[in-house]
Parts: sequence; structure tokens; C-alpha cells
Amino acid sequence: MAAASPETLQVAQGAFQDFSHGLSTGDWAGFLTWLSDDFTFWFPAGPFKGHNEGKEKATAFFAMVSKVFPEGLLLTLKRTLSEGNTVLFEVHSQGKMLGHPYENQAAISFDVAGDKICAYREYLGVIFQIGA
Repeated sequence: MAAASPETLQVAQGAFQDFSHGLSTGDWAGFLTWLSDDFTFWFPAGPFKGHNEGKEKATAFFAMVSKVFPEGLLLTLKRTLSEGNTVLFEVHSQGKMLGHPYENQAAISFDVAGDKICAYREYLGVIFQIGA
């Protein structure tokens, strides 16, 4: 397969900027506008572990993320990779998780359909329990 098209990269990078903003501030409104009506996501831990479907569930997931990182989580982009309609962002994250210092490596993957994100997957360097 070939690298993502410039249009696909532009959509994914715009969504990633709003995703990063959501993590650092708790304001997910910008990111949520990027999601397609048939949006799905996969997360490796916590109450949303595994495959999830729909914008409503995504909204609940990102609200939970903001509760786990109430002071925000800062991402440092290390590398961007793409193939076809998938764009992967390798990041270093740093902040406080429920008041405790937190640092991790993650891979955040967006599948792009037109001008929307239709799927999100996250892979963490360290797996831990999030919420109950």
C-alpha cells in the first residue's frame, strides 16, 4: 500500500491537533467535530477497553479521560507514519494521572474517510487500570 494522500494527512493532522488540545485542556469539542457518524474506537484499558462504537460513547470516553487527567496531559509528537487511509502518530505523553506523575509512550492511529475520522485506536507503552 502507498503512503496516505496529502488530503488524508491534512485531515488526520488537523484532528490530531484538536485531539492534543482536548488532552491538554479537557475541551474535546474541536476533536469531536472531526468524527464521522459511524465512528469506532479501540482502547487497551479501563471501562472502555476494547472495541467501542458511536460518537456518544466517544464523548463519554473523552470525558472520562479528562477526569483521569484533570490537569491535562501534554503530548510530544515523535513521528508520523501513514499508509492508505491510516495515519499513526507516535507520541510521548506527560502529566499527572489522578494527581500522580505520569509518563508514557503511545501510538495513536486515525482512519480517515473523506474529511472525517472514522476510527481511532490507541496503543500504550504501559498498561494500567483507568477508573472502575
